[in-house]
Amino acid sequence: MLRHMLPRTISGPGGSAIDGRTTRHPGYAISQKKRKRIEECFGWLKTIALLRKVRHRGVCKVGWIFTFACAAYNLVRIRNLGSG
Repeated sequence: MLRHMLPRTISGPGGSAIDGRTTRHPGYAISQKKRKRIEECFGWLKTIALLRKVRHRGVCKVGWIFTFACAAYNLVRIRNLGSG
């Protein structure tokens, strides 16, 4: 007889895959806040700066484009911090 069972690492409906042993520590909350900031930046780079599919090849060219896009992101952040 087969029963429907989920692996332990998959979260249930509305739950998290990480249990309370990890989430109860203050460092976990800090980590999640910092992670959101990093994901926000990379999401902007992928969508607005068109870095999802780089049109150039080579470490130097791609590195330069990445640096340029990050500088543009910082300028946008500075503008938004001044107005808000």
